[in-house]
Amino acid sequence: MQDDIIKFLNDWGRPAVEIVILAVAIYFAFSLVRRSRGAPVFTGFIVLLITFAVLSYVLHLEVLTTLLQKFFGLLAVAVLIIFQPELRRILAELGNRPLFSGTREQRENIEVIVETAARLADVKIGALIAIEQANNLRHVVESGIEVDCVATPEMLEAIFFPNNAIHDGGVILKGDRIAYAACIFPLTQRDDLRKSLGTRHRAAIGLTEETDALVVIVSEETGQISTAHHGELTRNLREEQLREFLTTQLVTRARGRSLGDWVRAIFGSRHAAPRANPK
Repeated sequence: MQDDIIKFLNDWGRPAVEIVILAVAIYFAFSLVRRSRGAPVFTGFIVLLITFAVLSYVLHLEVLTTLLQKFFGLLAVAVLIIFQPELRRILAELGNRPLFSGTREQRENIEVIVETAARLADVKIGALIAIEQANNLRHVVESGIEVDCVATPEMLEAIFFPNNAIHDGGVILKGDRIAYAACIFPLTQRDDLRKSLGTRHRAAIGLTEETDALVVIVSEETGQISTAHHGELTRNLREEQLREFLTTQLVTRARGRSLGDWVRAIFGSRHAAPRANPK
């Protein structure tokens, strides 16, 4: 009986496990490619390889077939180069630790951000606030002035007040402190965004494409509040929606992920506030 069980596991169990692992890996890779800036490059690369492979098989081009076989060995290196920012972000998230010392402190910091965004939105003062997580944002942003003070709505309002010497650019928050102001974030290179999208929103998307930061944006023109995370922009949020989004990202997920959370993360499910305009 035991021999039959072992034989069954060898014949069916291991192949089934391998199929599940490969299916999850392929789906995860597909989701990563689809959301990344390098998706068009990678898609074109794969289409070109498939075209050459079909031609070499149909026309019996032996030299081309040999070259393609050797070239596939370089595919892993190409993937690492093209998707380096995305892979770095994923690895950083795997080792992510809560920034704040406890749930109470996290909620207090969230209230500071929400109150600041609401005040600035009421008077249509533009703002760009990046919340640092696992990735060190100073390795990505340009310039910036070190502030290192406790984050309060009053201090953030003073920084973004028009004609202030440091009102241009973004602010980086580390925990409950304002670390830097007047930072220049990298602009996204995506060409599928609306032409009317301003520099603040493009900078927010660009920063979250390369890091795991959360970014809150207040539009100077409309007073709308938006968020950016993982390269995705969520616009026209109400105060409660912003609070819900930040709580989900900074409180709920900081408590640790269960097996179900990891499965949902692998298959691309995200907790986010409702979107008014996806672009």
